[in-house]
Amino acid sequence: MSGVGIHLNGAPRILPGPWALAELIDDLGFTGKRIAVELNGQIVPRSHYGAIRLTADDRVEVVVAVGGG
Repeated sequence: MSGVGIHLNGAPRILPGPWALAELIDDLGFTGKRIAVELNGQIVPRSHYGAIRLTADDRVEVVVAVGGG
């Protein structure tokens, strides 16, 4: 069984299957963190992460909010 190829922050990445966006976020260690996610040029609300299934050639951008001052 082959994986699903996506682009994550501009780099190719192979997922083991058709993951939900929430599974990718969890795998990256960003669950519960302040992040913004864009999928194929559209901002994705956090409430939709579990419902969106990633497919081949999807382009995902994840930006982590960094505090400071």
